[in-house]
Amino acid sequence: MLDKKSFTIGILTLSAVILAVANILAPSRVTASYNSVRDDRNFEMQTATAVGGGDAIYITETRSGMMAVVTFDPVSKRLVLQDAQPVQNAFAKSLKH
Repeated sequence: MLDKKSFTIGILTLSAVILAVANILAPSRVTASYNSVRDDRNFEMQTATAVGGGDAIYITETRSGMMAVVTFDPVSKRLVLQDAQPVQNAFAKSLKH
């Protein structure tokens, strides 16, 4: 006969093995969540993953066609303007071909 202590240790060990196997065999999921917000007249904002990691916000002023890219600096805990240019500049090379 098993005593209560040995039975409990056996059950806990078995459940730990089952959870470890399930964790190894479970498929890893990577989800990306990109959001887009637009007002009725002037601005559009899109979120995306920045090239260097972290998040970026793309803000487009639709009337003038200017776009700004803003990222979050976790060290200084502030938003950093990366660049602001006309949207047309992004396509200037492809239009020349």
